[in-house]
This record gives sequence, structure tokens and C-alpha cells, in this order.
Amino acid sequence: MLTDKEVVNLAKLSKETRKQILKMIVKAEASHIAPSYSIVELLVYLYEKVLRIDPKKPDDPDRDIFILSKGWAVSGLYSILAYKGFFDKKLLDGYCNNGDKMIAMTTINDIPGIEATTGSAGHGLPIGAGMAMAMKLNKIDRRVYVITGDGECDEGAIWETALIASHHKLNNLIAIIDYNKWQSFGRTNEVLNLEPLKEKWQAFNWQVVEINGHKFREIESAINKSHLSKDRPTVIIAHTVKGKGLSVIEDNNDYHYKTPREKELKIAREEGLL
Repeated sequence: MLTDKEVVNLAKLSKETRKQILKMIVKAEASHIAPSYSIVELLVYLYEKVLRIDPKKPDDPDRDIFILSKGWAVSGLYSILAYKGFFDKKLLDGYCNNGDKMIAMTTINDIPGIEATTGSAGHGLPIGAGMAMAMKLNKIDRRVYVITGDGECDEGAIWETALIASHHKLNNLIAIIDYNKWQSFGRTNEVLNLEPLKEKWQAFNWQVVEINGHKFREIESAINKSHLSKDRPTVIIAHTVKGKGLSVIEDNNDYHYKTPREKELKIAREEGLL
């Protein structure tokens, strides 16, 4: 169980990660800060406490796999990969620059730690299921973790994968839904109602855990429970706040696309993010 000191340290790293995301997005005049902010605690916990990956050997066949299906939140993934030493932090300065390999969607582009090209909604979970099945066939005792957006659950590929993964008893597959209740152009349940989301996944024979996706002890408990599953995959429905960590953009879908400007940056300074 996480100690109080560990929780404090994870919270500090989360704030530093948000600082880095903000710096990258403002410098590049890029978008998608809000969907990146909503998954920060999930990324921090996975890379600090869960994933068995050696940054010096990112292609080790015996590693755990992490896939960011909501590839538009890649600034958060780049930030944590740089912190963990997968590549030189200086590379982050090239985020979204013309001709630079650090583009604004998760892409296999000679960047250590990036496991799959994603961003087309609904693709990351099927890729992860295939990798989990390959691990089973090759008797590799490792796991695949996939963060997917709630809007991605509109895609048929998600539900096809839900059927396949449970049928093949892929207990080494853990899906985490960033349930921030927004997608590109509106409230998720107004665009296409997902509820009852928990019961839907249960009907597909997945183990389902619901948590606050910003609370480290809840994240820890859910991950631990996923590791105890013997014969079925796990989905963690992580209730989050889009834009979490910078008050002026929290739960504001404008910042799916908008770049923070001087008004937002003034508040970011006041809140210690600049």
C-alpha cells in the first residue's frame, strides 16, 4: 500500500508533468492540453509503480506494454517518458515542430517507449489485445495496459475487442477508460450515451473497477485487483476531470483544441504551473 510520502511524491511528479505539458503546448501553439491533463495521475502511477520496462532496453521482449490509445494526449506520455529516461528531455523542445519526429499523435517514429501508432479512435485496445494474446501464446508473463478515451467507446472496434479479449480469457490485458465525460465536440453522453457503462463491460465478461482517476490509492487498488484476475481481462473506469490541474481549463471542452494564452497563463503562474 502506498505510504503518505509516496502519495506526496507522486503528486509532486504529477504537477511537474503538467508543467512540462503546458510548456510544450504553449511553445508549439498546439492543442489537446485538457485531454492530456486528465490522464496525468494514471500515467505517473503506471510508470512509477507498475510497468516493468527498462528505459535502457525499451524493446526487451519480456517487458510490460503500455499503449496510449487516445493518442492526442501524447504530450503527457512524452513528458513521463523523458522523465523516466527513455530519451533526452531536450527532445521535448521539438514537440510539434515542422519536420520533428515528436508529432502531436502517438506515433512509432524512432521514439523509445512508444509501442503503437494511435489516435484513430478505438485502435489502441485492439492492438493491445493482440499483444496480450501473443504474450499468452509465447508464455511471456507480462501485461498490457491501454488508456483509452471515453469517446473512443463509441467505436465498434472497442466492443469487438471486448468480446475477443474475454473469450480468450486475456487476464493480462488491463484497459483504463479516461472517463472525463467529454469528447471532441460535446458531452460524451450527449453525443452517444455510454451509460450504463459499468454494466456494459460486465455483460462482456470483463472484471470492472470504478475509481477516481486522480486518486493514487484508488488507482493502486484497481491495478492490484486487475493483477488478481485469473480468467478475464479488467477494465478500470477512471472518472476524471478534463483539464485537471489548471483551474481555468478544468471541465472546459474548449481546451480540447485551444492553446492556453495570456489569461490562462496568468492563472497557471498563480497556481505554480509556470
